[in-house]
Amino acid sequence: MASSSIPSGYDVVILGGGVAGCVLAARLSEDPGRSVCLVEAGPDYGPRERDWPEKVRNARALPREDVWERHTAFYRIRARVLGGSSCINGCWNTWGSPADHAEWVRAGGERWSAPAMDPYRRGAVERMGLRTVPDRELSAWSEGALDAAGRLGYPEVDMGSAEGGPGRGRPLLNAVDGLRRNAAFAYLDPATRARPNLTVLSGALVDRLTVRGGRVHGVRVHADGGPTTLTAGTYVLAAGTFGSPAVLLRSGLGPAAHLAENGIRCEADLPGVGANLSDQPGVFLPLSPTPALNAALAAKEAAGELYVSRMLVRAASERCPDGAWDLHLLPTAGPPLFGKLPPGEYEAGVSAFLMKPVSRGRVRLRSADPAEPPEIDPAFLTDPDGHDVAVLRSGLEKAADLATALGSLAGPPADGGVPVRELSDADLRDRVGTYWHPVGTCAMGPQDDPLAVVDGEGRVRGVADLRIADASVLPTVPAANTQLPVLAAAEMLADALRA
Repeated sequence: MASSSIPSGYDVVILGGGVAGCVLAARLSEDPGRSVCLVEAGPDYGPRERDWPEKVRNARALPREDVWERHTAFYRIRARVLGGSSCINGCWNTWGSPADHAEWVRAGGERWSAPAMDPYRRGAVERMGLRTVPDRELSAWSEGALDAAGRLGYPEVDMGSAEGGPGRGRPLLNAVDGLRRNAAFAYLDPATRARPNLTVLSGALVDRLTVRGGRVHGVRVHADGGPTTLTAGTYVLAAGTFGSPAVLLRSGLGPAAHLAENGIRCEADLPGVGANLSDQPGVFLPLSPTPALNAALAAKEAAGELYVSRMLVRAASERCPDGAWDLHLLPTAGPPLFGKLPPGEYEAGVSAFLMKPVSRGRVRLRSADPAEPPEIDPAFLTDPDGHDVAVLRSGLEKAADLATALGSLAGPPADGGVPVRELSDADLRDRVGTYWHPVGTCAMGPQDDPLAVVDGEGRVRGVADLRIADASVLPTVPAANTQLPVLAAAEMLADALRA
C-alpha cells in the first residue's frame, strides 16, 4: 500500500542525503521555480545544531551510532544520517594533486580540470566554514611530528590546495572547539530549509527506480510506514560509493549476468556499475609512548583539547610522478581507536596510507531486497603487478624514518614485533586497514569506455533523466581525504544540472 501522506511529484528528486546530497539540495533549490525533494534513509535531527545528539556533534571521536551496519568489517562502515559521512568522519579536508585532475579530465572533460574545479573548491571551503588546525589543538605528539617531518626535509605546505607537492602540514577542519560542523549544518541551514520548494524526506529507504524505455518513471521508497513512489523530471542519485551502485543494480541497470543472478530484469547492460571500487589502504606502525608523552597527552585530555592527530605528511614513493604524492603519513597519539588502555596510557604510532591504489574491488548485490546490505570487496593490495604492495612498503619505510625522528616521544613497541622492512606480503595484507575514502563504482568515462557509467556531467548511459553526483563517479581516488573533493564535485555537478 502506498503512503498517501507524501507528495510524489517534483522537478528534481535527490536520492541520498549525504555530503553530495546536501550540496545538491541547497544549490538546486536556489531557484524558487524548481521543486526539490531530498531523500535520506537515516534520521534528520533538524535545522538547529543544538538539537542534534552530542555524540554526532563530537569532533573528537568517530561516531558510530548512525551507520548502515554495526559491528561490521572496517571497510564497510558508512553513514546513515542526513549529512552522511561528514557526521561520522574525522572532520579532515585536504586536496589532491594536479595529477588527479589530469586523470579526471581524461574521463570527464575540462570541467574536471584543476583550474575549472578551483572555484568550487573555494566555494565549498567557505560554505563549510573550513579552518586550519589552530595551535592550541596541537598535542605534544602533533607538534613533535611537525618538527620531525621538517627535519626529514618535508617543507610546510597548504593541505587544502594542490600547491607545494609533498610536504608536511595541518588539514582543514569542519569543526570548531570540538564541535563537528557537518554538511547538513552548512548546506541545509534554517534559511535553506525554509524554502517552500525544498522537501527533506528522512527515514526513507530507496528501493529502486522504475525504468522503462530508457527513462525513469518513478522511484520506489519505503517511508512513513509504507512504500510510496516519487516522480520527478530529473532523478539524481547521491547514495555514495556503496549505495549508488546498489540502487542502480536493483533498478535493472548494471551487468546483465549479475542482474539475472538476482532475478532482476536488465533495463540497461552497464558492466561498470559496481566495478572499479577504489579505496586507500594503509598499515599502522605501532610505537610505545614515553612516560613524558603519556603525561602530556593526559594533561591535554584533562583540558578537553586532546585530538588523536592534527597533522599529516604528503609523501612520494619512488613510483610517483614528479610534483605529485601517493602517500599520506599520519602520526597519531591518543585513546586507541579499538580496545582500551589503562588510565593515563595512550596509543601512538604512524600510519602509511596508499593514496593512489591500482587495485580495484567491486560492489554487488546479495539480493534484490533493499534492506540487505550489498556485497563489498575492496580487494586491497591485489593488483597483479604488485604496484600497491611496493608503494605501501615505501610508505612504511618513510613512516619508520618519521618514527625514528620522533624517538624522544615514543619508541618501538614493547613486544618488539617484526620490523616493517621485514614484513612479508602476507603480513602486509593481514595488517591492512583503510582511510575510509571509497570511490569509483559508477565511474565517469568517455563514450568509448565500455566500463563508464556516466559522462562528465553525471548523466547515466542509456537513461535520459537520471544522473549521479557523488564519490562513485570519480574514476580514480584523489591523493586526498575525499570530503573536500566530493563537496567541490557536487557543487560543480549542481551547476551542470542547472545549465
